[in-house]
Amino acid sequence: MNFSSDVEALDALAVRYKALKDEIGKVIIGQDDVVKNVIISIFSKGHCLLVGVPGLAKTLLVNTISKTLGLKYSRIQFTPDLMPSDIIGTEILDETRNFRFVKGPLFANIILADEINRTPPKTQSALLEAMQERSVTAAGSTYRLHEPFFVLATQNPIEQEGTYPLPEAQLDRFMFNVYLEYPSFLEEMEVVRSTTADKIVELDVVMQADEILFFQDLIRKVPVTDHVMEYAVNLAAKTRPKTDRAHEMADEYIHWGAGPRASQYLIIGAKCHAALNAKYAPDVEDVNAIAYSVLRHRIVRNFKAEAEDVSVEKIINAFLD
Repeated sequence: MNFSSDVEALDALAVRYKALKDEIGKVIIGQDDVVKNVIISIFSKGHCLLVGVPGLAKTLLVNTISKTLGLKYSRIQFTPDLMPSDIIGTEILDETRNFRFVKGPLFANIILADEINRTPPKTQSALLEAMQERSVTAAGSTYRLHEPFFVLATQNPIEQEGTYPLPEAQLDRFMFNVYLEYPSFLEEMEVVRSTTADKIVELDVVMQADEILFFQDLIRKVPVTDHVMEYAVNLAAKTRPKTDRAHEMADEYIHWGAGPRASQYLIIGAKCHAALNAKYAPDVEDVNAIAYSVLRHRIVRNFKAEAEDVSVEKIINAFLD
């Protein structure tokens, strides 16, 4: 990438982001916030957890983004009988009577972990190790995964029978937890119109893998003022009950609050949100824009919150106010 300065590179990123959104919009109708959050996760070197009922185009979204970014895409359907070797890969005895490692579907750039809560913890942890270390270990050997590497996991909020909910420590590995809502009436009309005709959409590649890696490093260089840094760290601290900076809602309704990883993701997410919106440094509004997605899965409500039907979103809203 040949740019005369980081400012010029940031300008180019904002232009590429607009082109990327326009290209994804050829296939994905609506879901603007979801698309934005997934793209922020990719450029922030994070991973994303999507929660939504079936039929909201989660798989199509990931497939579309992978095509527009020119990345290798792999979809893994998580089931109760899925083993770690089914996703990592396994050693086989080849025709020369030597063991050879056959790579599994994890060796791609974008991984769709479909219904991650339907597979046992042993297989979940194999995926989460890959997310954290960006490498896998098999038969005593370590294999690096392809860069850029991004996991988008989905969960179905209904039909909880026979599922294995992700522990809080594993949920914490995801940068964002994004809720998918039903489309509006007009959006659904457009979805039905475009998917029930014989129209074939050709997607253009907007960015290549080496450009994504360049922009991921560029996001880290974006400066943050002490004021914004303090605001983000204080926001995470507000979620921790019975501590010096705890918010009164935290003391009343939260059993366990967000850890330091939330503060890190609030800052890196705010940097990326600012850059995509053609700003050279994040402000408080950029932190607030991604706060729900960062904090939602890092707050454990207590019994009183559940009994009074006080949602996580309502609690976070109090912190932001």
